[in-house]
Amino acid sequence: MLKHIPKILSPDLMKILLEMGHSDEIVIADGNFPASTCGKRLIRCDGHGVPEVLSAILEFFPLDTYSEHSVSLMQVVQGDITKPVIWQEYKDIVEKMEPTGLEFEFIERFEFYERAKNAYAVIATSEAALYANIILKKGVV
Repeated sequence: MLKHIPKILSPDLMKILLEMGHSDEIVIADGNFPASTCGKRLIRCDGHGVPEVLSAILEFFPLDTYSEHSVSLMQVVQGDITKPVIWQEYKDIVEKMEPTGLEFEFIERFEFYERAKNAYAVIATSEAALYANIILKKGVV
């Protein structure tokens, strides 16, 4: 055991975060996301939601401030009336951890899947909110 590491971050997830380099991306996926299909490396975080995983990761994970967008979300499909209220929660978490005024990028659904296939890893959560998938681009310390 180590001190000050949130229990939600498994040894496998911490290893992935440490292995990642500058501009590598990680997906934190909701419960509906095809994580096994898209992930080169899959980390299971069952029983947890995206906001709590995001908060725990950002304690250690620097976002890429050199890129135009270091946080990306899956865009709502045209004609879908869902308004993802979880996005405001993500914005609040990111602003608390990285108070640099980062702008979020919105990616079309199938483009998001393709981008996820090229991500360093995908974290599968049990998040029930729709459009709750998020991609983080790693920065430097």
